[in-house]
Amino acid sequence: MKKRLMFLALAAIGLASCNGGFNKGEGGLLYKIVDDKSGPSIKEGDFMVFNYTVKNDADSVMQSTFDKGQPQPLTMPSLKGQPKGNIMTVFSLLSEGDSAIIKVNIDTMTKGHPRPKELKGKYIVYVIKMEKVISKGNLSDQVFQGRKDAYAKSLSDAAKAKEPVAIKKYITDNNLKVTTTPSGLNYVITKQGTGPVPAAGDTVVVNYTGKFVNGKAFETSVKSDAVKYKLPISPMNPYKPIRFPLGVQGMIQGWNEAFLLFNKGTKATIVLPSSLAYGEQGSREIGPYTPLVFEVELVDIIHPNPNAPKPAQLPPPVVQPAK
Repeated sequence: MKKRLMFLALAAIGLASCNGGFNKGEGGLLYKIVDDKSGPSIKEGDFMVFNYTVKNDADSVMQSTFDKGQPQPLTMPSLKGQPKGNIMTVFSLLSEGDSAIIKVNIDTMTKGHPRPKELKGKYIVYVIKMEKVISKGNLSDQVFQGRKDAYAKSLSDAAKAKEPVAIKKYITDNNLKVTTTPSGLNYVITKQGTGPVPAAGDTVVVNYTGKFVNGKAFETSVKSDAVKYKLPISPMNPYKPIRFPLGVQGMIQGWNEAFLLFNKGTKATIVLPSSLAYGEQGSREIGPYTPLVFEVELVDIIHPNPNAPKPAQLPPPVVQPAK
């Protein structure tokens, strides 16, 4: 009943009437509260953590935190001065545990700017699940931050505990006869190459498709895999093998280790614990303690040119004696 009372209170600003089961807001925004839990609604300054899926009118998923296991944190902004059709007006109706579907009118969202070509149809559809709300209320900044830190640690601890279970389940469910190295790298060769094996310092040319252990792909160098896994097709992506020198900093440890084991032409599945990938910090869409799966092919090996000019050696800095 909480949301219905809030809805009546907000009728004066245009959140009224229904449209196919959806409530209608300003700027052509439509919303439907699917799960309505008890609890206080989100207010300005509250900290919220939510999962979401973004889809187009054709129900094609454009982005999803559900797949990545990395919910979105956000502090509730002020609604004063927000443009019409802003989804935060619907967030102000939600509380912890609620879920909602929000349709944002693309023309309103892009008003004054050219509409991106990839945005087709009339609406962008958001499916929201509010996982956690920490109310600011009269809490001091120190206490408020402490509660946020404690919640973040609980998520990290839970992800850490689940990781070995998730890896074992993926290997079992996919009937992989893996070889496991002392570092925790799991691999199975699906096509044995016959060429040489690279050494540290060689540049390897690799095709790959990266996936989470739930089977959802997040990145690939192979266009047919992008289509297969329904990844967004970017006209800027050349979809060709990547090159990197083995042993360099900046490449995840699991790749530096794995490709030292494969002959040229080998295709393999490698399952990496987070300690060999992005660790306890994560990276962009990859959350902390996230194991990763890569389907890889070692296309070529390029040896360093022994006749290449060596980088100039700079003299050591001169340290002036203290006076």
